[in-house]
Amino acid sequence: MTQKELGNIFGVSFKTVAGWENGHDTIPLTKLVKFCNLYKFSIDYVTGLSKDNKYIELDKLDRVKIGNKLKKIRQSLGLTQENIASECMISQATYSGYENGKFLITTLNLYTICYNHKISMNAILKK
Repeated sequence: MTQKELGNIFGVSFKTVAGWENGHDTIPLTKLVKFCNLYKFSIDYVTGLSKDNKYIELDKLDRVKIGNKLKKIRQSLGLTQENIASECMISQATYSGYENGKFLITTLNLYTICYNHKISMNAILKK
């Protein structure tokens, strides 16, 4: 599939797709999930968190459910919102917005948390 064809599927330009592929931009989480579902790749496999492609179809992302999972994970790790926010190089207020479901966590911040704490992105994003 060409960058133009993929861009048409995602509703973005081929230049945007090229930016994702070349590492100049981070693919938004919703687009990454759509990509993984399209090609039947695990999000953990695509991001390099796993060497095995254990594909799980991911449904529409629910900010509140994801936020609740992030909060439970943070609490189980014995960390504060400030600790996690610092790891992600964001403000505590922004991270709080993720946990409260006000904002959908970004791909980069979710990856950072999962990488640092050996957690599966699939586990956080699945129903």
